[in-house]
Amino acid sequence: MAVKIVRQPNKIAIIGAPTSAAAFSPGSEKAPAALRDAGIIERLKSVGYEVSDLGDCKKRLFADDEEHKRARNLPEIVALLNELKPHAEAAFKSGTLVLVLGGDCSEIIGLLTGARRYYKHFNLLWFDRDADLNTPASTPSGRIDGMVLASIFGKGSPELVRFWGEPPLVREPDTVIFGLDRVDPAEQEFLVRTPMRHVYAVDIQAKGAAKAAQDTLGLLHADSREFVIHLDFDVIAQEDFPATNVPGPGGLSFADVQASLTEFAKSKNLLGLDVAQYNPDKDPNGSGAKKLVDLLVEALDARLTALSAAPAAAPEETSSQTA
Repeated sequence: MAVKIVRQPNKIAIIGAPTSAAAFSPGSEKAPAALRDAGIIERLKSVGYEVSDLGDCKKRLFADDEEHKRARNLPEIVALLNELKPHAEAAFKSGTLVLVLGGDCSEIIGLLTGARRYYKHFNLLWFDRDADLNTPASTPSGRIDGMVLASIFGKGSPELVRFWGEPPLVREPDTVIFGLDRVDPAEQEFLVRTPMRHVYAVDIQAKGAAKAAQDTLGLLHADSREFVIHLDFDVIAQEDFPATNVPGPGGLSFADVQASLTEFAKSKNLLGLDVAQYNPDKDPNGSGAKKLVDLLVEALDARLTALSAAPAAAPEETSSQTA
C-alpha cells in the first residue's frame, strides 16, 4: 500500500518517553516532564513551529532485576516500545519532524520502528560517546542502555532484535557513531569488523565541530537519504553538563554539541530525533533542563530557517511496510 507523505517543515510532533528501565540509575524517567517544564513547547512555538504534543507514554522505572542479570527489565522496556511505536507511526505519517523526549536509550527502537512503517530505508546518526554495542553475552552490567545499538543491528535479546520484525532495524553500513569516547573491549572488537563508520570525540575537536558534522552528513549521504538522530546527552563533557546518567571525563564541549547538532538539524532529510540520558535528579534547580531546551531550540530554529530558504520540495511518496 503506497502512502503519500507531505513533509511539513514548520511542524514538529513531540512524544514523551519517561523511562529509566534500561538505564544505569533512576531519574531519567523524569526528563520529559522537566524539559516540558523548562518550556520546550513554548520555545519551539516562539521560533515558528506548529507543535503537536502527543503526550507521554506510561512511566517505566529503573530496577536492578537480579533475576535477569544479562538483560535487565526487558518486559518494561518492551512495554514502553509497544506504547511508543503507534505514536511515532502517526507522527511520521503526518509528515512532521518527530522529537521524542526521553528517557533512556531504549526509546530509539520505538522511534525507528515508527519510521520503518513508512520508510523502507533510512540512516541512523548515533550521537553518543558510548558505542552501546554490547549484547547479553558481553555486557558488564546487564543494562540494556549499553546494548541498544547492537539490538538495532540484530544482535542481542530476541525481544528487542525482533521488535520490528525481520532484523536489522537499521543496517550497520547505514549508521554512523558521532562523538565516540568510551568503548568496552567487546565493542572495540565489533568496531574493527563492522562496516559502520564512527567518529571519535578527539577527532571532532581537532577538526572543528561544524566541519566534522558536515563531513558526517556526507558519510550519511544526507543529501539524498533520510536519517534519524539519537542524541545521548552524556556525549557532553561532565564539566559542561553533569546531569546525565553516566557522566565522565572527556567527551565534547557543550559548544561542540550545539554546533554539531545545528549542522545536522539543517538537513532536509532529517526525519526525527530522540534525546536521552538527562537526569533531573542531578539537576535540582532545573538549570540543566533550560540549557538543554536552549540547545534543542537553537538547532531546530536553524533548521526552520534553512528549510524556509530552500526551494519547496514535491510531495514524497513512501511505501508502507504493511498491506
